[in-house]
Order: sequence, then C-alpha cells, then structure tokens
Amino acid sequence: MTAPDADRRVALVTGGSRGIGRALVTGLLDDGYVVYFCGRDANRARAVADDLTAAHPERVVADALDLADADEAYRYGRSVVERAGRVDVLINNAGVGLFGAVDAIDPEDWHRLWSINVHAPFHLLRAIAPGMRSRRSGWVVNIASLAGRHAFANGGAYCASKAALLAWSESAMLDLRADGVRVVSVLPGSVATHFSAPDRAGASVSDADAWKLRSEDVSDAVRDLLRHAPRALPSVLELRPTLTAAMYKAQQERGES
Repeated sequence: MTAPDADRRVALVTGGSRGIGRALVTGLLDDGYVVYFCGRDANRARAVADDLTAAHPERVVADALDLADADEAYRYGRSVVERAGRVDVLINNAGVGLFGAVDAIDPEDWHRLWSINVHAPFHLLRAIAPGMRSRRSGWVVNIASLAGRHAFANGGAYCASKAALLAWSESAMLDLRADGVRVVSVLPGSVATHFSAPDRAGASVSDADAWKLRSEDVSDAVRDLLRHAPRALPSVLELRPTLTAAMYKAQQERGES
C-alpha cells in the first residue's frame, strides 16, 4: 500500500480485530480515514481486513503482533509512521481483562496485563507523538474504563491498570496540548464485547447483556470526539449504559421496552 495523499487522514487502532476495536476500524473507514490496525491473531486480523477491503479498497492495513512486547510495540508504531507517512489519530484500544483475588492472580498474568494495558500505549505514543508535535496536530485516544475509577472485588489487576492508564493519559494531555496534540481518555462502563459476549460489531447479544453498551456506541463516541474544532480539547469522556442491570430487569418485569 502506498502512502496516502497529503489530505487523507491516517489512524492507527490497536486491538482492531474484534469488539470495540473492530467497530472503531469500521467507523473510521466510513469517515474517510486510512486505517492501520493490529491484533494478536494473524488469521483473525487478516480476515477482518479482507472483509473491510471490499468496501474500502486501499484504505485498511492489518498487522499481527503481541503488544506485550515493549520493543515490538515501539517498532510497530514507527513502522506505521514509515509506511503511512504520518499518523493523525492513535487509538490505544487493545486491552486484557484478567480477574482474580489480589493474592491469587498469577504474577505472569499481572505483568502481561500491565504490558498490554499500560506499557504498550506508552511505547506507541513515544513512537508517534514526535510527528504529531512537529505537525502541531494529532489525536491520541486511550480507551480506559470506568473500572479505573471504581474498583471491584477480584478486579485489582485490571482496575489498577486502567487507573494507571487514566493518570498517564491526563499527564500526556498536559504535556502535549501546547503543541496541538490532543489526548483524551474514554472510560466506557459495561460493554457487550468479547470480554462478555459478542466479538464483532453488529453481533446480537444475549438477554443478560441487553442493558449494556455496544461496541458501536463507544466507536460513535470516539468519532464524535475527533470532530471537535482545534480549539476544543475534550480530555475525559465517561460513557455508561443508561440503565444498570437491575434497572433493566425491573423494566422488563414491568413489561416496558
């Protein structure tokens, strides 16, 4: 794939082959971006790219890599810059959810979770931010979680990683804003994704997950953020389901839709 035209925007999405990531890739393609995305499963990433290429020829590129490897994460960011010429939007979406009591979680699982949820965004940012700064333009969107602000039992590793991502993201926003680079954290609540049910945009959900957000809801929110005028910096967005599980159940029992 040749470098895009100077007026065509380039986005990089991590974890783009399923769930929120796939919805983001699809939405950004619909908005006219050239989209590079990565996923750990090479076959899945290739299948998603093939599926999307028919409608968006020459505008989607899939790569397979394990973001738990810090050097790989940095090299991947640099490689996308070299292939595309620039990156206008970096979306750090890839994440791992590993759960268990704080004294029972496997140390290897702990380190892997932190490598993907926190270290990879750092290394991708340091690969891509210099170009954004030089152009005095760019977006970095970090998909965090409301779990980073509201801890829950058996979620210590996950909640801590998302809290760290949020704090780092807010510091990055302060560091980069003067150079025209806008950093925003998106904190979804419960989402019906591969963490719980479907793994692709548009997939049906079970009755038990019907109250939750969909991947497309998060994607739509991010796409709206990217439409803000240069003078506007929406640095944190909390996005939660309108109803809790209990509220939804009560409505169903009352026969309300």
